[in-house]
Amino acid sequence: MSGTTRIGNDQITVDIAALGAEMQSITTTDGAQWLWNGDAKYWGGRSPILFPMVGKAPNDTISIEGKSYAMGQHGFARSSEFELVAAGAMSCRFELMATEASWQVFPFDFLLALSYEIEGKAITITAEVSNRDHKLMPFGIGFHPAFVWPLPGSPADTHGVSLDNGAEPALIRLDHGLVVPEELPSPFQAGMLVLEHGLFEADAMLFPEGAGAGLSYGCPGGPSIKIDWTNLPNLALWSKPDAPFICIEPWHGTAAEVGGSDDLEKRPYSEVLGPGATARFVMRIEVRV
Repeated sequence: MSGTTRIGNDQITVDIAALGAEMQSITTTDGAQWLWNGDAKYWGGRSPILFPMVGKAPNDTISIEGKSYAMGQHGFARSSEFELVAAGAMSCRFELMATEASWQVFPFDFLLALSYEIEGKAITITAEVSNRDHKLMPFGIGFHPAFVWPLPGSPADTHGVSLDNGAEPALIRLDHGLVVPEELPSPFQAGMLVLEHGLFEADAMLFPEGAGAGLSYGCPGGPSIKIDWTNLPNLALWSKPDAPFICIEPWHGTAAEVGGSDDLEKRPYSEVLGPGATARFVMRIEVRV
């Protein structure tokens, strides 16, 4: 069974499982829980790491250099056992390396490292992807944290998402998990989106460009969560109708397009990493009460 590592200070504690290097809880000293608890009645995830692709592939199949490989939604990292390589009172680091099993679906020598570090009421998560191979390595990566909705001590019907940049980014939708590239009117008004469960009857809301690098989630004058990210140009918001959570997901890469290529390198916003190179992706989550 996968072990769990706890880090914390006098304001907040965070539990991270070795399975998927996935956060299991964010708890403030008053006992309040801010991260979704993974109730399988709605959705069993909590904060999975999406790698080496984000979203679905056509017929759950990708191609690399003309060869086909089976790949389920969001890739295999979330169901892989990471190794805990460093742990302290307020930080820890997990690593996932290529294995015989991963070579069968993703033919690259890679290293995916996830570092968690606490400061005040904030947790910073840094993902480092290293290409240890001799050839170009295409991939996608994303964060998928789910937060309780409503937040502790807040009424459910007053929650919203406010973009730091005040923008109104175009919306795109999914069809059976694949991107429909047609741009739809933005649900944001001057950077503000009032959350309603009906927004998710048609699955996730994707904002491929223009959402900026930070937002706040919560209710006016009440508790909130501030999220900032680096090197993650795409944003998704997802829940299930009437489910008591909201996923706020910064990504680098999206699902394949309807009628588009199954080539991993040709997916929208895929990263292509050179031999010996490392790319960093950062998400910071701060609880504000």
